[in-house]
Amino acid sequence: MHHQPRRLLQPLAHLAVVLGLASALHAATPQKPNVLFIAIDDLRDWVGYFAHNPQSKTPNLDRFAKMGVSFSRAYCAAPVCNPSRAALMSGLRPSTSGVYENSNDWRTAIALDKPLTTAFRNAGYHVCGAGKIYHESYRRREEWDDYLENEGGMPRVPAGQSDGVGGIKFAPLDCKDEDINDWRIISYGIEQLKKKHDKPLFLAVGVHKPHMPWNVPRKYYDMFPLETIKLPPYLENDLDDIPPAGQKMAHPNTDHEPMLKSGRWKEAVQGYLAAIAYTDMNLGRLLDAFEKSAYKDNTIICLWGDHGWHLGEKHHWRKFTLWEEATRSPLIWKVPGLTKPGTVSDRTVDFMSIYPTLMDLCGIPKPAHVEGENIRALLANPRAAWDKPGMTTYRFKNHTVRDAGWRYIRYENGDEELYDESKDENEWANLAMKPEFAAKKAELAKYLPKTNHADIGGRPNKGAEDFGDGKGGVKEKKEKKAGRKKNVE
Repeated sequence: MHHQPRRLLQPLAHLAVVLGLASALHAATPQKPNVLFIAIDDLRDWVGYFAHNPQSKTPNLDRFAKMGVSFSRAYCAAPVCNPSRAALMSGLRPSTSGVYENSNDWRTAIALDKPLTTAFRNAGYHVCGAGKIYHESYRRREEWDDYLENEGGMPRVPAGQSDGVGGIKFAPLDCKDEDINDWRIISYGIEQLKKKHDKPLFLAVGVHKPHMPWNVPRKYYDMFPLETIKLPPYLENDLDDIPPAGQKMAHPNTDHEPMLKSGRWKEAVQGYLAAIAYTDMNLGRLLDAFEKSAYKDNTIICLWGDHGWHLGEKHHWRKFTLWEEATRSPLIWKVPGLTKPGTVSDRTVDFMSIYPTLMDLCGIPKPAHVEGENIRALLANPRAAWDKPGMTTYRFKNHTVRDAGWRYIRYENGDEELYDESKDENEWANLAMKPEFAAKKAELAKYLPKTNHADIGGRPNKGAEDFGDGKGGVKEKKEKKAGRKKNVE
């Protein structure tokens, strides 16, 4: 009788050991990091950490930059919404997929097994999103576990009030912050951060501003008094040494000449700055929610802009070029345990790096088709040795290669441009025709794509974005009637 309690205690002791080992193993198994994936439309390098335009007011972008690593030389895969986003999300460059224009339906060229979202879902993540991650003319919701379907719209410009100059749309509105669709997009992100998710979370939040129209509450315009506005760097004869293919991309007659005639250039710059300030406010809302959430210590944050924007430089407005203004955009990472707060990397990268880097950081095998460089080493040490350039493509066989000191452009017809960025940050002196720079051109040309997929086609002007104010489509109908083939935003 005295031995029976001992026999009963032995199995209990064994069970305790087994449970203890299981608990220890569970604790030793690293939890997959969550991912907050933030996209900002048409945001160029007018953000604090670039120190490129001191007029811009971006306290929340600056606040986020101080949380991690910012890249001062980050370049898009394409200076157009649809191909830029399709490339970033699929891991396939435009020259590989044939997606070059807003009129190309990327879904016909990029199978469901290719995107970043699919890689995360296959790895057991809950994948959800809101707003503009892909170009919203072509939706494929089966990539997502959940997506905000009704983001709302935008208030109209009142009758009798100017809505801008030609196709450059800007107007201060007497409305509330929450009357614009970006407010609801950010609210979706905030709600997801408040929820408890059973799986690791991949949350994508894409805001529209500062995409046109720059129609935001008047208080954001008031932040930038018109008499204080400074115009961007501008050279009257800037196009004189640009070859025909580059001049065609600039098409100064379309937007710049009407802007000059209107006398409203400063008002347009004011509108863009106001739209950036509106977006910065919304980013602050998201960051506040993140810092209060249960996800703040185990979440990678990656913030990117899809491309840059010209505001008169090289006599051009919008994106749609291969110069610095259209191709450079913010890229900021915060990775727990890896990035150091408030650091800046001047290494040259492009946004094709985002897909492979996220795979590495999250312990997910990189799909074989993914192009682009893993920049984990630069996240750990922003000054690590790096000799890879960034590359941007606009339409078939038009490419630019950008390294730390130079930009080389080669157009489909063989026209070239070359800029020494260390001496000429405005790209005012094209050196491509000078024989002493032949070796430099050859060195950079080695990085051009070896294959160039044909444009996959699409209906002209299909994919043009509605401005959200009830007036979308008017401009594209006029252009179609005039027989002009031009990218419409």
